[in-house]
Amino acid sequence: MKTEIFNILKKAVLDYDNELAVETAQKVIEHDLDPLEAFDVMASAVKEVGDAFEKKQLWLPDLLGAGEAMSSAMSVLEDKVKEQGKKSNRLGTVVIGTVQGDIHSIGKDMVASLLVAEGFEVHDLGVNVKPDQFIKAVKEYDANVVAMSALLTVTAPEQRKVIEMLVGEQVRDNVKVIVGGGAISQEFADSIGADGYDSSAPGAVKLARSLVEGRGI
Repeated sequence: MKTEIFNILKKAVLDYDNELAVETAQKVIEHDLDPLEAFDVMASAVKEVGDAFEKKQLWLPDLLGAGEAMSSAMSVLEDKVKEQGKKSNRLGTVVIGTVQGDIHSIGKDMVASLLVAEGFEVHDLGVNVKPDQFIKAVKEYDANVVAMSALLTVTAPEQRKVIEMLVGEQVRDNVKVIVGGGAISQEFADSIGADGYDSSAPGAVKLARSLVEGRGI
């Protein structure tokens, strides 16, 4: 029964079937299966899609669809994890969002989905996120990575504001800051004091992993 349920759960993610993902997540709970194991099953499915995306065998809608299906199931399973008091063996905790004044989400959503698949605990703040919201989330979730996206040139300076506020709140030393988006370059990332930059979603995830594992950029 366990294998069958987990196989269906993985298929739901690979098929981008939100409804089936939610139904199967509920079966995980009904049969008292380990929700963290279910997370791992879904993460492997998203990683499979992400790898195919990186090889240009699948496309953006595929990656977003798999991520959305996993998120739908996770919303069901997270309460069970909290109830059991379990903590997953995560690589780290990431706070991610698109900066204030910018409402573009596709790139940010891609990175968030791949971060989950890689093994990070991810708190997505959404779009148009104010600097103080990033700071509040870093403190609330004890994050060790902040990931910021900015597609518009006029909103890029918001990333600098967040870093300056992290310094002002004396939490900058506790987190690695990675930046990305159409308006960002390596030169800009260096100028604002970010720890790293990458132009692609898979690259951003590899960067985050290397930073938390202490391998540098």
